[in-house]
Amino acid sequence: MSMAISMRDLDPAFQGAGQKAGMAIWRIENFTPVPVPQSSYGKFFTGDSYVILKVSLWFMEDTREKSSDKERYQRSDKTELLGDPQPGRIFPDFAARLSSMCLVDETTGSKSGALRHDVHYWLGEDTSQDEAGTAAIKTVELDAALGGRAVQYREAQGHETEKFLSYFKPCIMPQKGGVASGFKHPDAEEHETRLYVCKGKRVVQVKEANLDGVFYQVPFARSSLSHDDVFILDTKSKIFQFNGSNSSIQERAKALEVVQFIKDTYHDGKCEVASIEDGKLMADADTGEFWNLFGGFAPLPKRAAADDNRQHEAFPVKLLCIEKGKSEPMEFDSLGRELLDSNKCYLLDCGVEVFVWMGRNTSLDDRKSASKAAEELLHGPDRPKAHVVRSIEGFETVMFRLKFDSWPQTTAVTESEDGRGKVAALLKRQGLNVKGLVKADPEKEEPEPYIDCTGNLQVWHVNGQEKTLLPSSEQSKFYSGHCYMFQYTYAGEDKEEYLVGTWFGKHSVEEERTAAILLASKVVESLKLQAVQARIFEGMEPIQFFSIFQCFIMFKGGISSGYKSYLVEKELTDDTYLEDGIALFRVQGSGPENMQAIQVDPVASSLNSSYCYILQSGSTVYTWSRSLTTSEDQELVERQLDMIKPNVQSKPQKEGTESEQFWDLLGGKCEHSNHKIVKVTEGDPHLFSCTFLEGNLEVTEIFNFTQDDLMTEDIFILDCYSAIFVWIGQQVESKIRMQALIIAEKFLERDFLLENLSLETPVFIITEACEPPFFTRFFNWDTTKADMNGDSFQRKWAILKNGAPPKTNKPKRRAPASYGGRCGVPDKSQRTRSMSFSPDRVRKRGRSPAFSALAANFENANVRNLSTPPPAVAKLYPKSVTDSARVYRSATIAALTASFEQVQQKEFRHCTVAVVLKFECASEAPKSESDANNEELSDSMSGSFGSLTIKEDAMEGEAEDEERFPTFPYERLKVSSTDPVEKIDVTNREAYLSSEEFRQKFEMTKSDFYKLPKWKQDKLKMALELF
Repeated sequence: MSMAISMRDLDPAFQGAGQKAGMAIWRIENFTPVPVPQSSYGKFFTGDSYVILKVSLWFMEDTREKSSDKERYQRSDKTELLGDPQPGRIFPDFAARLSSMCLVDETTGSKSGALRHDVHYWLGEDTSQDEAGTAAIKTVELDAALGGRAVQYREAQGHETEKFLSYFKPCIMPQKGGVASGFKHPDAEEHETRLYVCKGKRVVQVKEANLDGVFYQVPFARSSLSHDDVFILDTKSKIFQFNGSNSSIQERAKALEVVQFIKDTYHDGKCEVASIEDGKLMADADTGEFWNLFGGFAPLPKRAAADDNRQHEAFPVKLLCIEKGKSEPMEFDSLGRELLDSNKCYLLDCGVEVFVWMGRNTSLDDRKSASKAAEELLHGPDRPKAHVVRSIEGFETVMFRLKFDSWPQTTAVTESEDGRGKVAALLKRQGLNVKGLVKADPEKEEPEPYIDCTGNLQVWHVNGQEKTLLPSSEQSKFYSGHCYMFQYTYAGEDKEEYLVGTWFGKHSVEEERTAAILLASKVVESLKLQAVQARIFEGMEPIQFFSIFQCFIMFKGGISSGYKSYLVEKELTDDTYLEDGIALFRVQGSGPENMQAIQVDPVASSLNSSYCYILQSGSTVYTWSRSLTTSEDQELVERQLDMIKPNVQSKPQKEGTESEQFWDLLGGKCEHSNHKIVKVTEGDPHLFSCTFLEGNLEVTEIFNFTQDDLMTEDIFILDCYSAIFVWIGQQVESKIRMQALIIAEKFLERDFLLENLSLETPVFIITEACEPPFFTRFFNWDTTKADMNGDSFQRKWAILKNGAPPKTNKPKRRAPASYGGRCGVPDKSQRTRSMSFSPDRVRKRGRSPAFSALAANFENANVRNLSTPPPAVAKLYPKSVTDSARVYRSATIAALTASFEQVQQKEFRHCTVAVVLKFECASEAPKSESDANNEELSDSMSGSFGSLTIKEDAMEGEAEDEERFPTFPYERLKVSSTDPVEKIDVTNREAYLSSEEFRQKFEMTKSDFYKLPKWKQDKLKMALELF
């Protein structure tokens, strides 16, 4: 039975809903949903019912090996989700939405995204049963119109889910009144004094204070107050916050956000605020004024815990099947997935949570009946207040799946071509262009490292319990049987930043891994906990690791005593790399500053047509490449060959034309793969607050998180799937702080999101006030907040009183003279040299092709020194402005770029700020003594060329509407345009919109857009087909 919905079944108010990221709200009026104006979002009335649609966008990463909700979304057969709708019955907007969900644009290779829909219906406590029923039914209809993929939530006033409350931070404060309830909406002309109670450390539940649970205004009395909660007294001229003695600092800090909200919303930001401490006598004017409003100070009475706060007794889980509108209990010994039939709907009653599961083959009427059955269940006798969550088969929430004793893990595969073909045929029948839908995904671009890659690097080999510092020429050569520790120091905004990490080879021994972690922890302690600590496993290296090492080589085996003992104990063959033996290396990477050579088994099956290889046999060296190898690929091979076998001329081998000697060294010719090795890719970030007691880890997810959610008293984990970050507040106890790595390992073991997280996922441990850019990019980061002192309440109180975080006068960083290379070592040039490649030449060290082409515009070719390496150019990674800011490059570099862009365009691909080239002659200006001291170094690096400097383009002081680029209509800039604009930067299409059209599409100015974190920018651009 299909669940398709036609236009005549759809309420007109829902037409066009859910097509882009954002929010939409409808209020039920006379059994009809009526759109609420955006200016009134967050304003609810106790006598009304509402339907709220939240649309989020995430990247469609269908190469990850996991089975989370979002992965189910990506790999489910879209025709199956619709119940294989018949031609002409498909909801018209779905075809457009599905075409916009194409994984990759064929012409640009840019990633697209998928829309996630969460539908909530909110019921005021004074709403009528008819209104509540209508809201529930309309929610089902809206979900059907969205393709049946939305998760639906029932939100009762005062008992909302944290996800719902996170949409309206810091809180919602329902007002009395309603459309059908008989109340009139208050005029709010005369300010009414109110007392509120605030509950919650992460999101705030706000209720008007009362004695018996009824929501109404009560006379002020001390009995309304308690020691356990935080209260806000809102008077005409002043807002008081009363902090119960048993309330936590986090609760007090969150309540201050509500005070700020009340001040801005009901007082136009113009009123006094005061903080009152429970138990503090009337020693100051604010305290005396507060207690005078209650008739004078007196001790507060002890009160029994409210029903809402009492721990509910264990509730037996019940599974009910919905048959013809009736719910029938089911008998079972073990709650397993096999009990659920795709042709039926079920209720899973867990007491404080009720889940509605709807089979994908059920009809719209079946789903409406299940919704009614859930409402009837909640009104049964002795029922605890419960959340209701409804989901369609294939899109179950994590919490629902965790209730089952067994839930099969679906095999993680990419969406099949057969499934895509069905979708393409369906769209074609609708008259849509399906070009590119069945085309394979192109290779994804390498992510940005978000770290300055020009700092100082030191590497130690851990052998037993000791560590040995490696010389700079050997610090990027690792063995798979070893453990290593590294310390990377780089220039921060106002101080030196540190990254201290451990790297474990796949065959390293456990004793040396433990020793490496202890040694790294001691280094972090010696740096006064100001360093980021990383734990990295072979094969799971993050982009930051490869970027700071730049050229990385991994050999098989090892030479440490621990590894040798391990081989003897296990009676294994020693395959350690030998310089005069046979070895095969796979060469990979995105450029000279991110390249790796990985030793693999020397057999033909190890070859892969997506990579280049180096095969050595004593002094004989072969390089193997596929037929479509680019000059950039060849340059990587040449550079890695310089590291593995310097001064040896290689014998090039093209795929399909290999020599017999080549195959003989590999044991004979055989079939090999042609698919790139799948890398773990970054997913949507999830933030969790953590409680770790007696070895037990409990986490709570924080939805729609911001920097303000990071409380200095707590530990948080940011999970972006490809890595996890453990953030430790400055007020966390030292004994808990020292267990940060254990907490991370527990988190990976528990896999709270059922993502099938690898236990070897990279871990970064971050101390508050030492956050690196690759962490802060997930937030709209404010460094002034990060640098504040005191507990969470004291910080928010300072912001509330001052109107903004106080400015701190921090000393400017003095950059050490060694910056510009690695560790200031003599052979630093090995890290910065470039090669010019020609297939039939003998390798020579020299400038890269792009740099040589640029220099040719300013130098006499007769005096160019091709043996001189190019100057080291520092790449900048600003904290608040992402690489989208590069669209504001100056006219100077834009003109120069054209002359060498085609030689090697990737050379400047990672520039993240505006570039200004400044060429000076040495004789044009007098030199100071310090300049003279540096003259020799400058000349040795650039000859008569002068200096190449990179400066950040100052955008903040420029007029907001000033057009820095030619403008084009949106219809010509989007990736699906039939008349696309040519010769533009396709990675920054939004920059070519006029300021007016930009504000219309993005609902913000360009300057505000570029202040957002990069992942938020990308999501917004995806929603508008500009990415």
